[in-house]
Amino acid sequence: MVKILVTDEIHKDAIEILKKIGDVEIATNLSKEELKKKIEDVDVIVVRSGTKLTREVLEHAKKLKIIARAGVGVDNIDLEYATERGIIVVNSPDASSISVAELTIGLMLAAARNIPQATASLKRGEWDRKSFKGIELYGKTLGVIGLGRIGQQVVKRAKAFGMDIVGYDPYIPEEVAGELGVKLIRDINELCKVSDFITLHVPLTPKTRHIIGREQIWLMKRNAIVVNCARGGLIDERALYEALKDRRIRAAALDVFEEEPPKDNPLLTLDNVIGTPHQGASTEEAQKSAGIIVAEQIAKILRGEPAENIVNLPVIPSEKIVKLKPYMELAEKLGLMAIQLLDRSIEKVELIYSGEIAKEDTEIIKRSFLKGMLSPILLAGVNIVNAPRVAKSRNIKVIEGTISESEYGNAIEVVAEGNSERISLVGSVVEGRPVLREIDGYKVDIKPEGIICIIRHIDRPGMIGKVGLLLGDYGINIAGMQVGRKEPGGESIMILNVDHVIPEEVLEKLKKLEHIKDAKVIHL
Repeated sequence: MVKILVTDEIHKDAIEILKKIGDVEIATNLSKEELKKKIEDVDVIVVRSGTKLTREVLEHAKKLKIIARAGVGVDNIDLEYATERGIIVVNSPDASSISVAELTIGLMLAAARNIPQATASLKRGEWDRKSFKGIELYGKTLGVIGLGRIGQQVVKRAKAFGMDIVGYDPYIPEEVAGELGVKLIRDINELCKVSDFITLHVPLTPKTRHIIGREQIWLMKRNAIVVNCARGGLIDERALYEALKDRRIRAAALDVFEEEPPKDNPLLTLDNVIGTPHQGASTEEAQKSAGIIVAEQIAKILRGEPAENIVNLPVIPSEKIVKLKPYMELAEKLGLMAIQLLDRSIEKVELIYSGEIAKEDTEIIKRSFLKGMLSPILLAGVNIVNAPRVAKSRNIKVIEGTISESEYGNAIEVVAEGNSERISLVGSVVEGRPVLREIDGYKVDIKPEGIICIIRHIDRPGMIGKVGLLLGDYGINIAGMQVGRKEPGGESIMILNVDHVIPEEVLEKLKKLEHIKDAKVIHL
């Protein structure tokens, strides 16, 4: 039975889903040493931001297949090492989008109107209306750094306040920004110059660390308000403190900090800083949704179904995955065939896509091929997550190409080289199932499944009978047979679907039959 470890608190409805999948253990507030011990024999671990899955911890995971993060960020997970190990990492990026966007707007309003400071004053028994004069959001320019799911939700709400929106996101096309009503700015420094409010909605990576630094802060308007509900570390806190202390900018509203919980952070001594304890996703709705989403993702992966939120795979919409799944299966079968036909040695492979699939993002198809190709030569641990990394480590060169048309419609052609040999395969999908159409230019029409014997021979009368008689003598039943040839009397290919494994001694006898040039057994 699948063993699932839950190390951070998640919604009870998510736990009920997980209990239908496997044996669930809930163990929160574990020390690092306790976590190392617990993770040794689990198949799935479910975490939030509290559990740190470092390389040191993951090295103790002997059976781990899935890491599920009930939330958006995965900076508490060593994603690179998980990918190297072939561990699938999933999250729930949509679960907290609205909650974080609403907190962002709430903090903007609170900072603009000095709501926390005024509340504290009132509770002290004061009635000080002059000290807390604020500013309006209406007519102001909001600079949004990161126009992903949360950034877009912030834009929608800010527009309702009559704000002008500018955005910085190197990965968003102009037309997408235009549809949102956002003026795209390609220079973050320019965004800092023109914005009255600045809000960040990007992940923390080596490239985004201190994306708002001293230079950017010095470019801001003196009345600017900075809001961060994304990740601590996006803003240089020392530079921000100096600017706020000297009133070079108006205020900051922070839900996240470089060190959490913050210890002796000077920002918290300033009266123009307001904050919350990393509670952007802390709503009942977001927590329930995050848990349920990752539980459902785990169930899908374990059933072998497409999952939408795999972090260490290309981001592909679920409807695209469903469409591409038959071609993923075809590509994996072609990979299995290619490596076995080349005696488990491939140095270079070219994948050529034709028809409608040539217009799609084929990364997931390539990964499926590499998984199939590498599986027979590795004892364990290769899947579509780490297959490209494994192929690169073995110096296998992979080239992709497209052609507009094929006589088979949507098709995949594979040309592989290894051991000074070359093999070409062409496959397509018929009624949702993979079909092999060509081997080295010989036209065939077979389902790539089970045990297949591929025999290269000279086209002579009686060849089929000789092969059938030999296999029959050893109790090997032929379930199906096809012969492909380019011209009468020339080189031909015979493909047999057999019900039993062909022993090596029988295969050697096949090869010694007159007019047979070679014979190989392929397991699919």
